[in-house]
Amino acid sequence: MIGGALGAGIGIGYFTYLVEDTKLPEKKQLQRDLGEMTQTSQLTYNDNSQIATIRSDLLRTNVSFDEISPLITTAIIATEDEHFYEHNGIVPKAVIRALASEVTGFGSSGGSTLTQQLVKQQILSNETTFSRKANEILLATEVETSFTKEEIITMYLNVSPFGRNNRGQNIAGVQEAALGIFGVNASEVNLPQAAFIAGLPQSPIVYSPYSNTGEIKEAEYLAYGLERKDFVLFSMYRNHDITKEEYEEALAYDLAADFIEPQAIEQEDQNFLYYAIMGEAASIVAQKLAEDNKLSEEEFAKEDVQAQYLERANQLLANGGYTVQSTIDKTIYNAMQNAVANYGSYLDNWAGATIEVGNVLMENKTGRILGFIGGRDYDKNSYNHAFSSKRQAGSAIKPVLVYAPAIDQGLVGSETRVSDFPTTWQNGEDAGTPILNATNAGSKTFETVREAIVRSDNIPAHHLYQHTLENMGTPDAVYQQYLKKMNFPETPVWQYAAAPLGVTEITTLEQTNGFQTLANGGVYEEGYLIESITDSEGNVYYQHEAAPVQVFSKAAASITIDLLRSVITDAFTTDVKYQMSNLDWNLGNADWVGKTGTTDENVDSWLVLSTPEITLSSWSGREDSKPSDSYGGARTANYMAHLANAIYQAKPEVIGTNKKFNLDSSVIKANVATFTGVKPGGTMTVNNTTFNTPTETTTSYWAKNGPADLSFRFGIGGTDANYADYWKKVIPKPKPKPTTPKKETEDEKKTDEKEEDKKEEKEADDEKKDDTETEKEND
Repeated sequence: MIGGALGAGIGIGYFTYLVEDTKLPEKKQLQRDLGEMTQTSQLTYNDNSQIATIRSDLLRTNVSFDEISPLITTAIIATEDEHFYEHNGIVPKAVIRALASEVTGFGSSGGSTLTQQLVKQQILSNETTFSRKANEILLATEVETSFTKEEIITMYLNVSPFGRNNRGQNIAGVQEAALGIFGVNASEVNLPQAAFIAGLPQSPIVYSPYSNTGEIKEAEYLAYGLERKDFVLFSMYRNHDITKEEYEEALAYDLAADFIEPQAIEQEDQNFLYYAIMGEAASIVAQKLAEDNKLSEEEFAKEDVQAQYLERANQLLANGGYTVQSTIDKTIYNAMQNAVANYGSYLDNWAGATIEVGNVLMENKTGRILGFIGGRDYDKNSYNHAFSSKRQAGSAIKPVLVYAPAIDQGLVGSETRVSDFPTTWQNGEDAGTPILNATNAGSKTFETVREAIVRSDNIPAHHLYQHTLENMGTPDAVYQQYLKKMNFPETPVWQYAAAPLGVTEITTLEQTNGFQTLANGGVYEEGYLIESITDSEGNVYYQHEAAPVQVFSKAAASITIDLLRSVITDAFTTDVKYQMSNLDWNLGNADWVGKTGTTDENVDSWLVLSTPEITLSSWSGREDSKPSDSYGGARTANYMAHLANAIYQAKPEVIGTNKKFNLDSSVIKANVATFTGVKPGGTMTVNNTTFNTPTETTTSYWAKNGPADLSFRFGIGGTDANYADYWKKVIPKPKPKPTTPKKETEDEKKTDEKEEDKKEEKEADDEKKDDTETEKEND
């Protein structure tokens, strides 16, 4: 007795500890959570105009207790909770058994009442921690206090999943089960039908007679549900709910003949916008539900647990009367959809395959996604290339991966020289093979940082990235200090020597956010689609809160932006600014900056553009990732010019044509030698020749440190032989030594005179021939 009392005391104390932070909901909230109150939810644009009502993937129709056959309620209670009318939400023996199982690890922790099952599936989750079980018990007793047994069983039968109907749709509630399986109302079922329906909640998909296409399952799989029906009938007979005669008659009944024939589902008009917003909203709600249940990040990260919370989130959004306000601007979004419909074909090439596209328009200062394009045609390809598709980043990644970090570390200025001499990969499978630029294997010179990014050359980018990693000390330093803060994917690929060539796979949204950071003074604002979620009474359930992260210094960001302006104005890799000017001069005159990117064999084509107000990105390529041709960049420029123009014509102010990027006041403007990119002046000795270095200077922009003093190895990358070759261009050539004229002899003079006479005679003969030829022609 003492031991038992001690154990009970410990158990009660442990239970109290587990539920001490649980806030019991009011009856009205319980009604909403348990599903008695179903209200339509909606998605809206940023101006609150409606995008769509939220469609529930779980087809459900509420009915009252009187509209449910007593056969169904009796069958459910007999099978799931035979003491339903006797307990107060829990069965003490089952609770003790669950506690013992949790502590010892032996036995079963099952035995939940119908009330507990209702709480678990509608408010909590299916995780097996005792903390969750304790909260389930507490809430179950609260439900029993707030509602009658009739109300509880009605809620359970209205919200529980019952598998699929004859259209392959997921169904919940006995009314949809009766209609979708037998073609009758829940009040009209016979005993075998009621038993079959009552058996479904334990494993709805397994016991359902229909597949996800609405076809009746093969006999082998159909047998599971029919055997479960027989178990329910036996439970009813055992509980004396039916007579032996009724039991045997029901067993002999050919229930399979009652399953209604499959029927085609009516397709609903949903699109990229609907599913993108719904997906983001469901993720937010699932996260909040997990936080409310005090679930750890590690537990929530488990795939099965997360799936349960997402399912619950989708149910809440579909039936809870919520309003999900997006960041999408209706005018801009529609203009972008019209643009891809009218000009998307500009991306196609001679091969005949459709070139897919993903575009994102983001507001730099906030991260708001004002519009996007998920693909060419949702009905033909519903894969979202703006948010879901991951493709190799190409050279478009260089600004945030290579140039901005090197500038931010004070390793280079805008006019620092970087080797573009031919070089090879040093490690891996490609060791010894040449590193190639887009058009050559190296220009055999030292390019400025500005020239390298304008030409998008790979050799300088490789040298600069390796130089940055060496100075920062670890192979993943650039990712950890910069890219991770912008939520780029964590992968060892960032440490590869080929990383600057853009081999890492990222989404169009992630690429956009990198440029947003540079255009926003180095401050990352995570791109987002959901502004707020409010409940049916207007209370704020979720509100986006800005979480700015200073990734690059203002100086480094503004210098990188200045370099990216040269990419667009110099038009070496893209003439998009010229194309935009042809469509609208004011549009082309905006302060556009940007970067192109192309992957091996022209599989992917990137173009990301920014003004001080917005960032507009584009990825395009074949869905099957097969090679394209070298004109993809030109086609992308043409398409992007028309897309930008469509946005500008729809809402001119969003582009910010009257705004200009400026260098931050902290930028160091250093006078450097044009030839070397370091401090001007001084002499240099090369191959035993000492000479004055070139005196021409230019301004180089630095985030910190400033240019170095003159030295033989003045740049980044390259070998001693490369530097010696480069210096040859300015090493003065030695002057020829003067020679004494040689005096001619008399014989030499006579010989020269004879040669002169012969020359004169030949010229006279030639003139006569010319006259003769002219006369013949005249004749």
